[in-house]
Amino acid sequence: MPGLIGKKIGMTSVFGADGKNIPCTVVEAGPCVVTQVRTVEKDGYAAVQLAYDETTEKHTSAPLQGHFKKAGTTPKRKLAEFPADFAGELKLGDTLTVADVFTEDVAFVDVVGTSKGKGFQGVVKRHGFAGVGGQTHGQHNRLRHPGSMGASSWPSRVFPGMRMAGHMGSQRVKVFNLQVVKVIPENNLLVVKGSVPGAKGSYVLLEA
Repeated sequence: MPGLIGKKIGMTSVFGADGKNIPCTVVEAGPCVVTQVRTVEKDGYAAVQLAYDETTEKHTSAPLQGHFKKAGTTPKRKLAEFPADFAGELKLGDTLTVADVFTEDVAFVDVVGTSKGKGFQGVVKRHGFAGVGGQTHGQHNRLRHPGSMGASSWPSRVFPGMRMAGHMGSQRVKVFNLQVVKVIPENNLLVVKGSVPGAKGSYVLLEA
């Protein structure tokens, strides 16, 4: 099994074998239910669809309710597919836990999440610009402005891709090779070294 759906709980720190304090992120990994197994013959590609986190029928659309009933499970909030060929290994309704995926052989994990939204930000925060500089030559309230953005008479426009102010954050981010520090199967918890994209309580995909 290549991964699980999880939820970011928060950050903590643990002491390693050498006595150093290691910053870690705690992720609730699963339990996830198999809601669909895709095969090359039927769907054109091989993958397994997992569902995670309980919800109510009131907040689930009618098509999804039928989808979950076919798998013999209750409505879930989050669905995700993991590409791999599991024909014959997994069937609808199977439950996967953190102990099934992250064994002692798995030392590193890739984490996919949605970064925190920062709203509309200027160039200093968004791109690390230094600002225009000192308030000389009659300049007023220009310290955090972008300054010149191009030539004047030609091309008389701003080139595409110019780093300017705009929406920041709320993007899909993937962090590679985070070290697995500890697996707590009785609580479905996975402790990884370093930071994980997203806010507390946000969904993440864990890829072994």
